[in-house]
Amino acid sequence: MPSNANRLIGETSPYLLQHARNPVDWYPWGDEAFAAARDRDVPIILSVGYSACHWCHVMERESFEDPETADRMNRDFVCVKVDREERPDVDALYMHATQAMTGHGGWPMTVFLTPSGRPFYAGTYFPPEPRYGMPSFRQVLEGVAEAWRQRRSVIESQAESIARDLRDSLQRVNPPDMLNATPALQAVASLERRFDRANGGFGAAPKFPQPMLLDFLLRHAGRTGSETAAQMTLKALDAMANGGIRDHVGGGFHRYSVDAEWLVPHFEKMLYDNAQLAIAYLRAWRATSETRYRDVAQSILDYVRVEMAIPSGGFMAAQDADSEGEEGLYYTWTPKEVATVLGADAHEACRTLGIADSGHIDGRSVIHRSGEPGDEDRISAWLQALAAARRRRTPPATDGKVIAAWNGMMLSAFAEASMLTGRADYRQSAVNAAEFLLRDMCRTGQDGLLRLLHTGIEVFEETPHHPSAQARAFRPSKVGGFLDDYALVATGMLDLYQATGDSKWFRAAKALSDSMLATFASDGPFLHGIAPDECELFANPFPTEDNAIPSGNAVAAELCLRMAALTNDTQYESAALKALRSMASDMAAHPLAFGRWLCALEDLLARRIVVVIAPTDEDRSADPLMESAHRRYGPDVLIATSRPNEDGPDAASGKPQVGGRATAYVCVGTSCLAPIHDPVELGAALDELRSH
Repeated sequence: MPSNANRLIGETSPYLLQHARNPVDWYPWGDEAFAAARDRDVPIILSVGYSACHWCHVMERESFEDPETADRMNRDFVCVKVDREERPDVDALYMHATQAMTGHGGWPMTVFLTPSGRPFYAGTYFPPEPRYGMPSFRQVLEGVAEAWRQRRSVIESQAESIARDLRDSLQRVNPPDMLNATPALQAVASLERRFDRANGGFGAAPKFPQPMLLDFLLRHAGRTGSETAAQMTLKALDAMANGGIRDHVGGGFHRYSVDAEWLVPHFEKMLYDNAQLAIAYLRAWRATSETRYRDVAQSILDYVRVEMAIPSGGFMAAQDADSEGEEGLYYTWTPKEVATVLGADAHEACRTLGIADSGHIDGRSVIHRSGEPGDEDRISAWLQALAAARRRRTPPATDGKVIAAWNGMMLSAFAEASMLTGRADYRQSAVNAAEFLLRDMCRTGQDGLLRLLHTGIEVFEETPHHPSAQARAFRPSKVGGFLDDYALVATGMLDLYQATGDSKWFRAAKALSDSMLATFASDGPFLHGIAPDECELFANPFPTEDNAIPSGNAVAAELCLRMAALTNDTQYESAALKALRSMASDMAAHPLAFGRWLCALEDLLARRIVVVIAPTDEDRSADPLMESAHRRYGPDVLIATSRPNEDGPDAASGKPQVGGRATAYVCVGTSCLAPIHDPVELGAALDELRSH
């Protein structure tokens, strides 16, 4: 390796490569690091972060690039650096340990481990000098090293106790409960008590978008007619759409707001946030017909297509918060900068866009809207001019890592957007992403099951015969897919089947669903988060709580309910019901942590409508009947296509064209309406069923 590089130099993660030239002798997570700790008889420093994390960059500058601090780390510890997005299993397990030991969590996460991987001391960001009641990082290093030398037996006993308690808590299973509407009603009442009526959203600062909860509330409102649920959803969506958490200039949303009013964001942009928010705004548009929600969704997806897509068809993970060493510099404005761009319109533009009004960061302002109507054409022209000026700035870095689960969510977003808006470019983006996932991130295992990889990165490599030329290549990591990867990619494939009617996407969804149930099976109602034959950690949790992305078990339950309706295969329904029964009490008592479970419960409670279409058009999505079904698509509607000699879902079998004309069958349970040929009649039938 180069003389000024450490062991991270051969990694594919952009975050790990950022640390490859630190004076710290970093190891990637793996057997080599643990063997070195055992051989040297020293503890491990586990440092976990991600590329778009502002405080991760701060701690790197202050401590990991400091030669004296690095010498202490290298002398007394084996140092392991982990990208939490590349190894969510490692991150999740040790985050639980950090929260148990300190009462809080966050990134960068710093955990001290025995050579066997048991945690015994933890924290998050440590400053270079003592401040705000925190010890300096050097003080922590000295204290832990001394304790390891002087009180080894106490530390090892404590670490074993922590590990045992974590295993018990992470594999806890509630007794099964009755499944009815009560948990959903209790959850709505609980969320109403936590709702910020002034600003929208839940709780105080910092405030996160919570798209899973908004999806639940919108579904609940659609099923029950609850005005409370609808109002909470729309108030939050409007507040975020007007606030500084939304990038009004370039599109997309930042990760969260540091204040309660949605004005000042934490500026990184994550693929998973934008996928989930695009779906939330699309569904709000479907529910209300208010075009402002459609416009927000399209601004998200247009941003992703331009800024986050890779040529192979997938989507990159994140964009950084920092540029030129300063958080938010790329996204913020001064009145003088606006005047340079907009000239005579600058004063009015600054007033309308909140510049030098509120939302200040070191004299710079975050663009936001008051929510009051204005001359939208003129405002749009201002924003376009500011966007052109902003492109001349140094942009934040983009984490080029491609993560299967996050790509599955964005695949779902583009597929649903193509149905509801009719935009062919959105459908093509979804098809490109699905083809990429199957081609570059899936393998067929020796057991014949479709195996999914967790992550990879697109790189440029010299061509063998033309060293000056470069070719793109996708380099997958060695990390196998986790439960959320399988569940979310399978869901995306199923959504693409809904959008296109092409049964190859249904077959992909079924293959991944079957592989998921076999690969992550346990003796209880939940699936393991890590394939048991690949788990190298001291605990293999059942992921049930939502975090930034939804719980893998909740998505799996929702997926299985949809697959059961299409296949009539009882294994899917059984798996979903077992999991939901064990979660009934938790989702009622703690809805903030279980939004996606509540969505799955709403799926179960809703009247499931299956529309089977036998089209005439080779491009099935262009068939007028399919277009009519798409306009009414939602979580309660599944669309299947029937063509002769095609291996599609069981729900479509025995439902051919009638009279040589495109034909639709509308079914609820085992009952179907008479065959329908007219798109208007199909729409009316769906509206009638939904109204009862």
